[in-house]
Amino acid sequence: MNWFLLTQLLANGLIVGMLYGVVAMCFVLIYKSTQVVNFAQGEFLVLGAWVCLAMVVKAGLPFYIAFPFTLVFMTIFGILIQTVILRPLIGEPIISIIMVTIALSIIMQSILNWTFGNSSASFPQIFPVENVSLFGLQVETAYIMSLVLSVFVMALFYAFFQYSKYGLAMRATAYDQQAAQSLGVSVGQVFAMSWAISAVVSGIAGIIIGIVSGVSSSLAVIGIKVFPAVIVGGLDSIVGAIVGGVIIGLLENLAEFVDGQYLQWGNLYTIAPFYVLIIILVIKPYGLFGTRDIERI
Repeated sequence: MNWFLLTQLLANGLIVGMLYGVVAMCFVLIYKSTQVVNFAQGEFLVLGAWVCLAMVVKAGLPFYIAFPFTLVFMTIFGILIQTVILRPLIGEPIISIIMVTIALSIIMQSILNWTFGNSSASFPQIFPVENVSLFGLQVETAYIMSLVLSVFVMALFYAFFQYSKYGLAMRATAYDQQAAQSLGVSVGQVFAMSWAISAVVSGIAGIIIGIVSGVSSSLAVIGIKVFPAVIVGGLDSIVGAIVGGVIIGLLENLAEFVDGQYLQWGNLYTIAPFYVLIIILVIKPYGLFGTRDIERI
């Protein structure tokens, strides 16, 4: 057995899994506050990556300036999506809102392809060195940036929900919207904040993945690949999103090792997370950390 290759893949899987966990938190954040699953999450990643790349390549801005500008753009974009498209649907059946997010995904995909094209584009070299050596393993510098930003975002999420007034309002809205509104919480503002945060975090993930593997419409697949992480961890659990993301990241790379060394199937890397999704839904439908709903008839 090639232990060095296995260790290298598991290290990459851990780092990518942390990034998956961050994107999964976006799903959970929107679901907890609005009870809606955002099927346009993958397109948010693509939009953030393309906007940042356009600022670097076409506008000639340095990456350290284009990056925060992109996050500001994504904040405004998330607020506009919630205010213009989704706020008029408050009170409508959940399935209607979910169908709107699917339509939003298709529309965004078409507009992004029309604006930026279908071909893949690469960021210019961002870091002085492309790889760094950690404990004898070669890790891409972008992955190190990914790990640092993932930990930072997770810590920020924790502090936001535990200590800020808006985080408390968001938690109250997630628990009971009517009760929160009766206590003076602006549910509309909470919804807008949820979508803004989700768009920003998705933009960060899209930029990092775009630096590593190039920017194209295929980045939207990450939104689907992260869904097993959300289900594994629990659709309403922030901690579960992180744990689920790490599990899926490790599983993907372990599947790649087993497939490459032994099975030679060629697609185990892609389908392994969805096998786990099916197993979790059968054994533990609410995920590892999800809240079980008890309905009385």
